[in-house]
Amino acid sequence: MGKFDKGFEGSVALVTGGASGIGLATARRLAAEGAVVVIADFNETGAKAAAEEIGAEFAAFDVGDAEAWRATVDGIETRHGELHLVHLNAGITTYKAENSAEPRTGFDLAAVPLENYRRIMAANIDGVILGARACIPLIAASGGGSVIATASAAGAIAFPPDPIYTATKHAVVGFVRSMAPWLLAQGIGCHAIMPGVVDTGLLAEGMADQARTLGIPVIAPEDIAEA
Repeated sequence: MGKFDKGFEGSVALVTGGASGIGLATARRLAAEGAVVVIADFNETGAKAAAEEIGAEFAAFDVGDAEAWRATVDGIETRHGELHLVHLNAGITTYKAENSAEPRTGFDLAAVPLENYRRIMAANIDGVILGARACIPLIAASGGGSVIATASAAGAIAFPPDPIYTATKHAVVGFVRSMAPWLLAQGIGCHAIMPGVVDTGLLAEGMADQARTLGIPVIAPEDIAEA
């Protein structure tokens, strides 16, 4: 029997990128099923509003910061003594890093500022690996649970509209597949969810149409949370 076969009542869950999109939909679902939810997001205002909406706690920090991760997990341990699930969901696209909503017709790697590239890597890769690093010891000490990372269909196929984002999601899939056997013995499931393009604030205008042209479905965040 799995840890959550009987639901999430009484579990403690941390969701990054929880102020919007997939993260918020997941946090809502967990809270509705009786979990104690901690919403984490770089956007403090959004995290606070989301937490108030569903009766959760919130933590505002940069998922690429190892010390911030440690402080957040230490706080959860102090308040609740346990952690059973972490959904490592925070991430950005190249377009989001540029704060751009303009339609794109091509991709110019040389034009991507180095600062933006590093920001994407920190959010999408460091945010998963540092998050797992910080949370796994407490999840193990709590009797096991789950580490879930949001990857993407772009983690398994080519997605030409955003090669940098695609590279990060391939990295997430590789990390999860490689960590899973090590965590199994500790009673921790390690999983990646790989949706197609999801209708969230990460999408630049026109990106959904590009995805559909490539045969990648565009779906709602709530569909991911239900899964």
